[in-house]
Amino acid sequence: MSTAPVKPKPGLLRSSSKVGVMTMASRVLGLLRDVVFAHTIGAGGGADVFIVAFKIPNFMRRLFAEGAFAQAFVPVLSEYRQKGPHAAVQALVDRVAGALGLVLLVVTALAVAGAPLVATVFAPGFRVDSPEKFALATDMIRITFPYLMLISLSGFVGAILNSYDRFAIPAFTPVLLNITLIAAALIISPMFEAPAMGLAWGVLAAGVLQFLFQLPFLKPLNITPVPKLDWQDPGVKRILALMVPALFGVSVSQINLMLDTIIASLLPDGSPSWLYYSERLADLPLGVFAVAIATVILPNLSRQYSASNPEAFSRTLDWAIRIVVLIAAPAVVALVIMAEPILTTLFQYGEMTPRDTLMASMSLRAYALGLMAFMLIKVLAPGFYARQDMKTPVRIGVVAMAANMLLNLVFVLPLHSYYQLGFVGLALATSLAAYINVALLYHGLQKRGVYIRAPGWSPFLVRVLTANIAMAALLLWGLSVWPQWGDWSALARVWRLAALCLAGAAVYGFTLLATGLRPRDFRQASF
Repeated sequence: MSTAPVKPKPGLLRSSSKVGVMTMASRVLGLLRDVVFAHTIGAGGGADVFIVAFKIPNFMRRLFAEGAFAQAFVPVLSEYRQKGPHAAVQALVDRVAGALGLVLLVVTALAVAGAPLVATVFAPGFRVDSPEKFALATDMIRITFPYLMLISLSGFVGAILNSYDRFAIPAFTPVLLNITLIAAALIISPMFEAPAMGLAWGVLAAGVLQFLFQLPFLKPLNITPVPKLDWQDPGVKRILALMVPALFGVSVSQINLMLDTIIASLLPDGSPSWLYYSERLADLPLGVFAVAIATVILPNLSRQYSASNPEAFSRTLDWAIRIVVLIAAPAVVALVIMAEPILTTLFQYGEMTPRDTLMASMSLRAYALGLMAFMLIKVLAPGFYARQDMKTPVRIGVVAMAANMLLNLVFVLPLHSYYQLGFVGLALATSLAAYINVALLYHGLQKRGVYIRAPGWSPFLVRVLTANIAMAALLLWGLSVWPQWGDWSALARVWRLAALCLAGAAVYGFTLLATGLRPRDFRQASF
């Protein structure tokens, strides 16, 4: 393969930026939502119950809608578009809608009917230690679980739009969830004896809004899903064959996070909430940048594979990996250094205590250490799925999950009090398992000759390392000047945090420029 710089599709960076902007709006509103949560329900028992009840359908949604289903459906749909007439595309969409709709309906009905069993599986600590929390969790699951069906159907529509390079609408749709939950927290929650119950109804309402919002945007594509049940349809059978193993391969990080939630329910009161708030902050750069890049490159990689263009395929992967490194490295450094000031500024109001902030900052640092790996998984996995290779990520996913469970035993179980890390150990185990996942994915792509590094990696890494050292020095100096974040008003915290973040970003960017990186480099596959 030639090592000469090859530009990826011209719209790749533009599309990624568009998705990133939309996702950023959603994530900012998500942070505002969590600020409202911290103020209204804090990090106590009711908050623990809602977080678990919301995580269960959200976890399933990430598996079905954004994970296995999307990774299996988009390559097949792209191939139909590339090689067949529009009528074949419409027929595939109809039959996938029928199959997916039936499966979701059955799963939702079973979960609602068996809510006590679901609560026992995902939060065994509630049943053992707190019958009141268990009863509340059962009621909330019955309300929140239908969100799985609604948001998965919304994800199905979004996958169609993404396949046609209509990235903005699916990226904007999560904004509706955050707006609805903020309204539920402020307006509906005070009406309930358990305020968290109002949030559960908000989740259900958000699912309806998100699904209905996207449907009209299919009309310009001349695609209107009309569910038809045909399990023998070749396209449906291919998607199912690809989807089953992908349930593990693409969603290992989510499975690990859910394992954390299960074990956290067995730990002291507040542990699920501390993990939730820290995970949400670590998830911000992951959701804004890595998901945006992965969303854009998957259809492009699928088309490049169908067109038998391995050079473009490799260069697209190389471009995505470098963009992730460029963004993830400063995010890791900033979150590790600024964990407590960020949490204090965003959440330490109302029901959220200084102790809650301190606890959450410990798990945030542990999650931040794995952020680079979480983001790289999002762009490495499409390298397999675009080629319709699901078996390799499954094997890798099983190894990573086994490692995560083993590390949980090492870090969390009280085999020896000196080594027990409690809820922080859950976050650290997840981070380390993610790096195992990345190493195996990367090795697999290189071993198959699917990905070959483009020139310029060594100077690129030196520039990124230098810029991060400069940024870290500035942030540490800033914290030495402003040490007492908990003593200030909300406004004083906000402007100081904003000043440090802007100054850190400026130093990072200036150092990159000073060491030779240029904006035009973002538009080509070799830095």
